[in-house]
Amino acid sequence: MFPSRHLLLAIVLSFQAHAAVPNVILINCDDLGYGDLGCYGAKDIRTPELDRMAAEGTRFTDFSVTTALCTPSRAALMTGKYPGRVGLAVGVLRPDAQTGLAGTETTLAEVFKAAGHATGCIGKWHLGFLKGMRPMDQGFDSYYGVLHNLDKFETDLFEKDGGMPVLRGDLVEKRPAVPAEMTGLYTAEALKFIEEHRERPFFLYLGHAMPHIPFDASAKFKGRSQRGLYGDAVEELDDSTGQILEKLRVLNLAERTLVIFTSDNGPERKTPGTAAPLTGTKHTVHEGGLRVPCIAWWPGQVPAQRVCDEFVSTLDLMPTFAKLVGRSPPEKIDGFDQTDVLLGRAGARSVRGTLYSLYGLKERRLQSMREGRWKLHLGAQPKLYDLQRDVSETTDVAAQHPEIVQKLTREAKEIHDATLDAR
Repeated sequence: MFPSRHLLLAIVLSFQAHAAVPNVILINCDDLGYGDLGCYGAKDIRTPELDRMAAEGTRFTDFSVTTALCTPSRAALMTGKYPGRVGLAVGVLRPDAQTGLAGTETTLAEVFKAAGHATGCIGKWHLGFLKGMRPMDQGFDSYYGVLHNLDKFETDLFEKDGGMPVLRGDLVEKRPAVPAEMTGLYTAEALKFIEEHRERPFFLYLGHAMPHIPFDASAKFKGRSQRGLYGDAVEELDDSTGQILEKLRVLNLAERTLVIFTSDNGPERKTPGTAAPLTGTKHTVHEGGLRVPCIAWWPGQVPAQRVCDEFVSTLDLMPTFAKLVGRSPPEKIDGFDQTDVLLGRAGARSVRGTLYSLYGLKERRLQSMREGRWKLHLGAQPKLYDLQRDVSETTDVAAQHPEIVQKLTREAKEIHDATLDAR
């Protein structure tokens, strides 16, 4: 029996609706520095796959996170809100944490799910570990990975149980998690996810463990880099990304899939990672902690061979992705729709004017306020930098521009008071 005309029409309309919205893969590395990739200037780490991705797409040179620390950075990325709005402004969640991202917050996964996408989370989450806070409680259909870090502060908590668990959903698939295996395991899961969901729109969030301490690489990549084991780990991330892009090409999904490759913050200061030519690292409010690599790839949509210096933040991913899949972003977010910039439309300029950053508590508290070319480090003696002339933040020009110091100080307080909870 042949299907009815109405059924055929419904099938065609469903196919057209699915074809009209892109798949999205968001690859978020852990502590990868601005200067750690070949296409960003690295000479001692080979990244041919990411270099090709940049050549076939757009490389952003002014893409920033809100905070140079794992949990608050990821909270902003996942919600489009300053981390203070969701109670995660400072500090890192350890596996015994009783707090996390509230289930009432709308995540990227929930926006994609409402648009009809299959949603998968692979890798590090770091936004809460109790029931109601995990990926599958926050809009993801599936989860595979280690929810938190692999450093000693966290693995020690699992020693009595046989080591840090690798989860599939809420079930332990293996333990202990071995750092050298993680990139390979996550890559295999990503390829499987793409294969399984090739017939419908999907959103995949891939949160790599590398090159966060303790960085490591599989045997195939050890000893290959001129920057030691750290470089080996980055070269394996490069290979992982190449495998994902090749899978999309083979399955004829490339023209239907937006891939974003970035990092949660700058390099850890105790590693060989670098943010050159920027100053600063993770745990700071310097550009080296906040400005991260970002490559966008979507053949036929995102312009190839383009270097974009427009000011964009991870906060902007939420409304931009929502626009791409025909959904409205949540209310009261701090991100801006950057679709025109992403797609390189004629005359497109970033609609982001400012970015406030906060790190630490009490005497360790650091704050900065960015407005366009100007970057103010707040404190007893505020320091002002002109990033257009001095991206390395080496020359304080506060004395020459007291009116800008006053303006940015006032704006920082406004954002601080509007977004930070009592802590």
